[in-house]
Order: sequence, then structure tokens, then C-alpha cells
Amino acid sequence: MLKKIAPDKRKHFFVGIPLGILLQIIWLYFFPDHLLASAAGSFVTLCSGCYAFELYSLITGKGHYELADVWFGVAGGTIGIGAVLILRLL
Repeated sequence: MLKKIAPDKRKHFFVGIPLGILLQIIWLYFFPDHLLASAAGSFVTLCSGCYAFELYSLITGKGHYELADVWFGVAGGTIGIGAVLILRLL
């Protein structure tokens, strides 16, 4: 049986999409001729940022630390990165 996705996971997913778009645009600005390098750089930055946000929640006690939030943020960000790459290739 499938579990329902919690609302906070959806929030992390949908916030990850514009974050991925923004990161990919920034990386493409600095490396316009290197699509693979910019995609890899934006993905690593996305993963680091999502985990850093959750780590901040753990250290400060503000918010709820959960690794699944990182995965949902990275999944949304990957869609954003892919959308920019597809538009760039067209």
C-alpha cells in the first residue's frame, strides 16, 4: 500500500524546483559552453544546500531534521535543472 506524501515533503519538492532552476542559470552564466560541468556543479550545490538546511535545523533545534526532506528537495531541484538544460538545448 502506498503512503501519502506529507505536506512538508511536498513543500520541499516544490521549493526545490525553482532552486534548481536558479542554480542552473547561475552555473550556466559562469560556464556557458560547458553544459555537463554546469549541470554537475548545480547538482552538487543543490545537494549541499538542501542538506545544509536540514543540518541547520538539527543544530539550532529550529524545525524538524529529517533526511527525507533532503531527498524531496533534491528531486525537485533535479527537475528544475533538467528543465533549464532542455530549454538550453532547444
